[in-house]
Amino acid sequence: MLRYVLNMKQFIRKILQTFNYDIIKKNQLVKLPDDFEDLHKSIYSHVKSNTMTSPERIYSLIEAVKYVENNGIAGEIVECGVWKGGSMMAVAQTLLHLKKSYRQLYLYDTYEGMSEPTEYDKTFYGEKAATLLQKDSNKEKNLVWAYSALDTVKSGMKSTGYPSENIHYIKGKVEDSIPATIPQKISILRLDTDWYESTKHELEHLFPLLTVGGVLILDDYGHWAGARKAVDEYFALQKTRILLTRIDETGRIGVKLQ
Repeated sequence: MLRYVLNMKQFIRKILQTFNYDIIKKNQLVKLPDDFEDLHKSIYSHVKSNTMTSPERIYSLIEAVKYVENNGIAGEIVECGVWKGGSMMAVAQTLLHLKKSYRQLYLYDTYEGMSEPTEYDKTFYGEKAATLLQKDSNKEKNLVWAYSALDTVKSGMKSTGYPSENIHYIKGKVEDSIPATIPQKISILRLDTDWYESTKHELEHLFPLLTVGGVLILDDYGHWAGARKAVDEYFALQKTRILLTRIDETGRIGVKLQ
């Protein structure tokens, strides 16, 4: 019976995907954009239960991986704030699709949920992060907590088939683990820790390591005011401003020019 249900689910999913729809969780459908290619559909289908990011942000991440590989941009791939690992799963699957598995993947997270927010950490609509966290102290149910155990992330990454020796899980607040444990060069830097202090710390220590031509991806710029403030303050002090292009209502992407 279970096998029949699973086969039916796969059959229904295939039908939906022909119309660019997919199932992401019970009673909820997401329409994949019409321009998604088979690779993007396949990868999103694999990672969707392990990510809160939109299909557009997964698409942009896949394209960023293809870009750094096709242009020989040196450096490892870093993500700060991984939740269940869906974005890095997409990275790993894209690299394997390209038959490239030499890059080191760095996954920074507390693996215990969100750290303490500051007064700057509010949503675009002005809701305080601290208040949203207090609404439900159950870290596993309240998505604002972004809680996921390390074993869950490891299981997801293992499902991609990417070499385990090239995957590095750095546990703890980024303020504590960075710069103690960092790669020498970075080709893609994806920041998704939501808060002002963590985003500021990541930019100060990791953006200088981003190779010229490397890609910066900001997951929270359009949603969390603290993350946006940290980004704006950091680049206001730089000689050259980076062009941040809108991916969707919250995600931004840019290329380091010098």
